[in-house]
Amino acid sequence: MLTTSLPVLGRTFCAAAAVALAACAVRPVAQEAPSYFLSVQDGRAGLVDGKAVVRDAADTLAVIELASGKLRVAHQVAMPTSLVGPPSSVAIAPGGRLALISAATRRDPADPTKIAAFDLVSVVSLDPSGSAPPLVSDSLRTGAGASGISINRAGTLALVANRVEGSISVLAIEGEQVQVVGKVALGDKSSPARVAFTPDGRRALVSRDGDNRISVLAVEGRTVKLESRELSAGLRPYGLDVSADGKWAAVTNLGAGQGDTDTISLIDLQMQPPRVVDTVSVGQTPEGIFFSPDGRAVGVTVIDGSNKPQVSPYYGTARYRLFSVENGRLQAAGEVAGGQWLQGSAFTPNGRYVLIQDAANRQLRLYRRADGALADAGERLQLDAAPRDT
Repeated sequence: MLTTSLPVLGRTFCAAAAVALAACAVRPVAQEAPSYFLSVQDGRAGLVDGKAVVRDAADTLAVIELASGKLRVAHQVAMPTSLVGPPSSVAIAPGGRLALISAATRRDPADPTKIAAFDLVSVVSLDPSGSAPPLVSDSLRTGAGASGISINRAGTLALVANRVEGSISVLAIEGEQVQVVGKVALGDKSSPARVAFTPDGRRALVSRDGDNRISVLAVEGRTVKLESRELSAGLRPYGLDVSADGKWAAVTNLGAGQGDTDTISLIDLQMQPPRVVDTVSVGQTPEGIFFSPDGRAVGVTVIDGSNKPQVSPYYGTARYRLFSVENGRLQAAGEVAGGQWLQGSAFTPNGRYVLIQDAANRQLRLYRRADGALADAGERLQLDAAPRDT
C-alpha cells in the first residue's frame, strides 16, 4: 500500500505498501493541513469464512484525505487494479504528478466468475494538491502477473516485478511519458513479488517468493543487470521496503501458510556486500512492510490466520505490528489487533498516523503513534471493494 515521503505537499503509502500523494508542513497536531493518499481497491477480491470468492464490484483508485484525524474519499475513479501480489502496486514519481499502478489479475475474459493473470501497468496523472481527480493517461503491458513497482528518486526509471512471467520490466519516464525499455529475466519459478530502488538509484532489491531468494540489481542509466550476489532471509520473501536514508531494507517471509509463525528480516545496506542481519517472528503470513519516514521504525501487516475458516485451529485476528530499528536489530515497539486479511499500510509524512488496509471488511483503519506507543485511533473508512495498496 505505501512507500516514501516527498515534500510539497509530499507523499507516502500503501503500499504499503501505502502511498501518500500529498502532505503539508509540520504544525500542531490539531491544526495540521490534510494529507492525501492513493488507495487501490480490487472489486473481484472477496473472502467468505476463509474461502476466496469473486465479487462483482468495480476496481477503483481513490484519493484518500486525512484531516483532523478523519478519513474521507476525496476522489475515486474506475481503473484496473489487483489484490494479488504484495501491497506495493502503487508508485508515485517525485513531485507527485504521476503514478504507476499495476494489475496482476483481471476477470477471465472467457469466464467472468474466474480470475486470470494480467500484465497491465496504468500511467496516472495526479494533482499534488489533491483538488482534481486522478486521470489515467496511458497503459503499458509489462509481463504476466505485474505486481510490485518502484520509481527511482530522479523520477526517470521504474521497475516492475512480473510474478507469473518471472521477470523485471524496466520503464523509462520522461515527464508524463512512460515506455518499456528493457526486461531482466529471473526464471520461470522465481515469482518476483516486490522490487525496490535504493535512494541513490544505483541498485534495487527483488524479493522472490518462488525460490526463496532476494536478488540485487545493478542500475546504470536505463541498463539494469542482475548481480551475482543473492541474499537469503527466510521462506518465501515477499513484501519489501528500503528506508529513505538507504541504510536498511526489510522483507516479509510468508512461510508455507500452514499455521506456523512466520518472520520478517532486516537487511543492512551499509555493509559491503549488503546482508541480512536480523530476523524475528511476527505471526502467520506477514504481508506488507514499510519503513516510517525517518527510517527508525518499520511496520508490518500480519494476517495471522484471519483469512482462514473459523473452524481452523489456525484462525485468528489480524495484527499490525511496529518494530524499531536499533543497532541493527528489530525491537518490538507496539501492535494493534483487529481486522481481517490486512494488506498494505502507510505512514503519514510526520509518522504520527498509520493507515491500514483491511481487505476482508473493505475498509481503511487509522492507527496513531504517540509517546512511543501505538494505538487504534478508532477511525474507519468503508469502501465498496477490497483495498490493497495505500
